[in-house]
Amino acid sequence: MPRTTVFTPILIGGALILMFSFAVRASFGVFQIPIAEEFGWPRAEFSLAIAIQNLFWGIGQPIFGAFAERFGDRRAIILGALLYAGGLVLSSFAVSPLQHQLLETLVGFGIAGTGFGVILAIVGRASSNENRSLALGIATAAGSAGQVFGAPMAEILLGFMSWQSVFLIFAGVILCTLLFLPMLRAPIKPRASTELDEPMSTVLRRTFRDPSYALIFIGFFSCGYQLGFITAHFPALVTEMCGAIAPGSLLAGLGIETTSALGAVAISVIGLANIAGTVFAGWAGNRWSKKYLLAGVYAGRTVAAATFILLPITPLSVILFSVVMGALWLATVPLTSGLVAQIYGLRYMGTLYGFVFFSHQLGAFLGVWLGGSLYDIYGTYTAVWWIGVGVGALSMIVHLPVKEQPMALRPI
Repeated sequence: MPRTTVFTPILIGGALILMFSFAVRASFGVFQIPIAEEFGWPRAEFSLAIAIQNLFWGIGQPIFGAFAERFGDRRAIILGALLYAGGLVLSSFAVSPLQHQLLETLVGFGIAGTGFGVILAIVGRASSNENRSLALGIATAAGSAGQVFGAPMAEILLGFMSWQSVFLIFAGVILCTLLFLPMLRAPIKPRASTELDEPMSTVLRRTFRDPSYALIFIGFFSCGYQLGFITAHFPALVTEMCGAIAPGSLLAGLGIETTSALGAVAISVIGLANIAGTVFAGWAGNRWSKKYLLAGVYAGRTVAAATFILLPITPLSVILFSVVMGALWLATVPLTSGLVAQIYGLRYMGTLYGFVFFSHQLGAFLGVWLGGSLYDIYGTYTAVWWIGVGVGALSMIVHLPVKEQPMALRPI
């Protein structure tokens, strides 16, 4: 049998959509200080807006997954892009915390329609069994590629124009992703023997009663908490808590002379390191147990986060932490989505992964919101950081009992 290639037009098109969608999404932390300073708001106000965005991204994920399975993948992406761009345009005119918070619901739904739930289901269904985990890793890494230039681009644009104008530019970027839709024509494939050949309602009932699904759901929570908090607050944390960049240092030589610039670059470094980490996770998921790989990723995050906060925060420690956390950043996504596909099949992968992803975004909501709230109470991010260390350790533990046998092969 000839070996199939992993780089199909579907993978390339899906990866490009994820890259631009996540470039915009990863930049929101850069707007924390400019928006708060313009209106004189407490840090918690815009933090709550970003938290609501993450929550509605999670709420929208199973909805868009089911919509795509019922009405078509490309229609779901079009709807998502329109909501995403519309939310950004309207947010550029918002002048109160409540307006920002309400409009971020549109942005959250838009990210759901152009994000992992829909795109990974398309890529997963179109990939061969031997290439699926790697293809999911490559598609996920594309989101990190967007993160590499999203936050620094926002920082650069803010040096020349208002945050409102940057929002309008980013809305145009999101609409441009629709140019890649012709690439997402999936071939019709015969259903595998491990597919659950049952109506969605029956599959959902069986899946929701499966303890392994509940463990995967719980385990993905900490991923969202850590990613949501770091994306939204790490630039501000670095700006305020990191030691000064020494004149004549390597960073200064690269043009990174302020901790504010270092905070934006840190998000980019995380995304850059994650490209390699996520592709490796996808490759490894084809060869070894996904649940043990997930436990290892969460263990690594826990150790890295605890070490970073215990030591003095310096420019060097920021860069080192960004590299380590970046290597583990979205490594959970191809492994978690691949585990869902492996156990519960591809037919309803978008919907089933969407519900799991809701847990991720619930964690992201709490990470972003608690970050702003506890900062306003204590004047530091230390407490909310340690909560992230704790939930990371929990996720490491809960993946160990997961049963990886496909549900269709289990006795009823």
